[in-house]
Amino acid sequence: MSKYRRLALLAFVLTAFAMALFKASGWSVAYGFRVPTHGESKAALESTGKTVLGNQTSFASSKQNTQVHASSLVELKDGRVRAFWFSGSREGAADVNINTAVFDPATRVWSAEQTVTGRESTQRSLHRYIAKVGNPVATRAPDGSLWLFYVTVSLGGWAGSSITLMSSNDEGGSWNAPRRLITSPFINISTLVKSPPFTYADGTIGLPVYHEFISKFAEVLHLDKTGKVVDKQRMAAGGQGTLQPVVLVKNEQEALVLTRYAGKDPEPRVISISTDSGGRRWDKPSKSVLKNPNSALTAIVLADGNLLAVLNDQTQGRDTLSLAMSSDSGVTWRRLQQLEDMSAIQGQALDEPTCLGEVEKLVRTSDAHLAQADAQQIGAYVVSAKARVRAEGNCHFEFSYPYMIELSNGEVHVSYTWNRTFIKHVVLSRAKLQQLMLEVKP
Repeated sequence: MSKYRRLALLAFVLTAFAMALFKASGWSVAYGFRVPTHGESKAALESTGKTVLGNQTSFASSKQNTQVHASSLVELKDGRVRAFWFSGSREGAADVNINTAVFDPATRVWSAEQTVTGRESTQRSLHRYIAKVGNPVATRAPDGSLWLFYVTVSLGGWAGSSITLMSSNDEGGSWNAPRRLITSPFINISTLVKSPPFTYADGTIGLPVYHEFISKFAEVLHLDKTGKVVDKQRMAAGGQGTLQPVVLVKNEQEALVLTRYAGKDPEPRVISISTDSGGRRWDKPSKSVLKNPNSALTAIVLADGNLLAVLNDQTQGRDTLSLAMSSDSGVTWRRLQQLEDMSAIQGQALDEPTCLGEVEKLVRTSDAHLAQADAQQIGAYVVSAKARVRAEGNCHFEFSYPYMIELSNGEVHVSYTWNRTFIKHVVLSRAKLQQLMLEVKP
């Protein structure tokens, strides 16, 4: 590199650094958390009497012969639940779109899925090349509208990501033009989202994100009430391999963060990070007792203060999915229930008919509306799943990327990737959770 090119590069870097300092000097950031409230909407209360004791399961996505992943959920003002996920020929493909559907708690039925946005529509709005989209996350904005964050990539893999934000004033029926979040004046890449946002005491939003370029670590973006980034924090010094942080607000000053672990420890565990200063400072990361096979997890703080998590509680693979609870702020955990468990056939050399027979049984138990479906209807679901389940020439199951919310009526709703073929939805009533807690009470 010539002397003049080096000087030009140095000038560029110094200019970017100066811009960052100038921007930061104008930030006025408040800390302290807003503890979530658990009000009860009229529609939610009306639906409470229709719940049953057992898990209610169904497929939120309806398209067949496609790949889906990375769902999220948000409660609508009338008590319904809207889900988002990405769908296409494969993860990272140019044809991937962000899709959505709505769950009606009165009828226990999902609407047909619709496309919210995709690569081409995002590209037109941002006036920049977009190679792929992924990881949609929805939340309620400070003004009552819906915000939808999703990942966009212009160059390279997921490490080259940035986050795009859309808003809706009609509960997701239509969406305003997307805009790109500026998380750094220098390059502005390698910021991804997966987990639910939280609220600071002043009504601004905390968005848990993570970085994957060169090194991997958890961060949090502080957004003002318009969705503009006013601060960015790395959650813990030395937190290498901490991805997809989930922030659990316990009170105005304390929060626990659980993250996926992508490091090289031979005994991988979920990583925990804490704060007792309202998010102003974050403690050093530490290993929790929860196992983690380099896979996403989800967790919430229930209205009664207990912590509830859904994760692949194993060191390898994603063929089980567990529901776990902690009553001591995450120090210890008890497994409440296995939401999925196909570990019994892991490693078995099942021929294709036997494997697909297992898929058929799984389909019938995964959606109450398909339990008594005829052979033709079930066959279409089996064929859709076959491409992934038999992709490695054996019988391979995957249940991953869970997302969980507690509704205002006390129901807990979970969504997750079901064999990369469908998005599965599980409803846990108050009664069901209480029963599970009693059954595993120490």
